[in-house]
Amino acid sequence: MTLHTVGHGTLAADDLAQILRDAGIALVVDIRTHPGSRRHPHFGRAAMEQWLPEHGLTYEWEPALGGRRAPRPDSSHTALKVPAFRGYAEHMETPEFGAALNAMLAEAAARPTAVMCAESLWWRCHRRLVADATVLLRNQRVLHLMHDGKLRDHPPMPEARVEGARLVYDRGDQRLPHIGRGTEQA
Repeated sequence: MTLHTVGHGTLAADDLAQILRDAGIALVVDIRTHPGSRRHPHFGRAAMEQWLPEHGLTYEWEPALGGRRAPRPDSSHTALKVPAFRGYAEHMETPEFGAALNAMLAEAAARPTAVMCAESLWWRCHRRLVADATVLLRNQRVLHLMHDGKLRDHPPMPEARVEGARLVYDRGDQRLPHIGRGTEQA
């Protein structure tokens, strides 16, 4: 099973549909928290429910995988400097996220699936964290579908480590214990 990710960006509806069809995608799972766009109304949920099937694609919205999550002050994901990523990493620890990820991956095992968000660049989107969880926790391949039609294998973030059944983003940010005056060892 391979999961794909795509960001609609500023593409025309026909262009996105063509990219998806060329990649063999059958199901688009929208993982935007608020599936709408004032600048690009064709990427609103209601519009996509209409035009994607016209192109032979199925559309589903999965709000439990949506981004824009606020981080906790005591987050263990200290290597993630972008607050929205830190908040999403915390959300990934919830039963709601785990159930939604499992359901989406079951769909992806049955038919070629792409998770979609607005951001064109996967490394600037929470799709990056969904891909990390898919690769590192579910041992499944993830390919990022670029606007030029090329596919890129997902490289998990080097800051991520598996701890039990969860990811922790703290590599490279471990704080060394403070050695105070008079406690240095030779």
